Amino acid sequence: MAALSMWGRWRDSDVWHSFKRSPTAIVAAVIAAVCLFCSLFAPWVAPHNPFDLATLNLMDSRLPPAWMEGGNPSYLLGTDDQGRDILSALFYGARISLLVGLASVLLSLVVGVALGLLAGFVGGAVDAFIMRVCDVMLSFPSILMALLIDGIGRALFPNAHDTLAFGVLIFAIALTGWVQYARTVRGSTLVERQKEYVQAARVIGVAPLRIMARHVLPNVMGPVLVLATIQVAAAILTEATLSFLGVGVPPTSPSLGTLIRIGNDTLFSGDWWITIFPGVMLVLIALSVNLLGDWLRDALNPKLQ
Repeated sequence: MAALSMWGRWRDSDVWHSFKRSPTAIVAAVIAAVCLFCSLFAPWVAPHNPFDLATLNLMDSRLPPAWMEGGNPSYLLGTDDQGRDILSALFYGARISLLVGLASVLLSLVVGVALGLLAGFVGGAVDAFIMRVCDVMLSFPSILMALLIDGIGRALFPNAHDTLAFGVLIFAIALTGWVQYARTVRGSTLVERQKEYVQAARVIGVAPLRIMARHVLPNVMGPVLVLATIQVAAAILTEATLSFLGVGVPPTSPSLGTLIRIGNDTLFSGDWWITIFPGVMLVLIALSVNLLGDWLRDALNPKLQ
């Protein structure tokens, strides 16, 4: 019953009404849902397991897509230089890219929201210190910071397991992403803490931590959700950039960026499908998420209602 009640409230909300009236948002949601489904259920959806070495055949390497001369119907989008099915590699690669992107954004959101809420509500020296840290972080290019953290992690743990390598990559991307959440939440909190409901809670003796968590936080999460949606696409592109440069995920678990780098080595030899299809997949994911973020920003803006 609770689920039905929540679904009923969602169907009656302005956000759902705005979604139904936006063809762009609907198309973007469908594309994002298809990409997410294919990546989550890659072991069942993909026709081959591209990372199972026992199933690879070097005689099938660099086969063109099935509709071209010399193509094999078993490999719809062709194969790479190791005989891996490109379509299956896309599903598994998107899985890794989405995992790193979502995890890094979640970590950035938690850290940024907590620090921004603390800075805006407490103010004073705490606010000044956190904002100066934000200013310092913003003075460094995000890609260079991610490269630095990734390099330090690999130097400290040269024989690290793949799981630790993923953790270092997620931390490297999150380290440069929390600043925007902190500044956004801090500005909203400065406005909210002056309102009557916060002053009333203080008068009756409610603890400051409870006021921040139960009263201020829900009222500053609107812009954060919009920012998080857009930042998912940015995090995925950052991961792809690092993987393209060879410092991303391990080669044994290539993401879309790694697949593009592998295909780039053979691009001018005529094997265009090895890099073009992963690039198209990456663009579709980033574009659909960005379009959803733009729609959500407009849907949550009361001035546009």
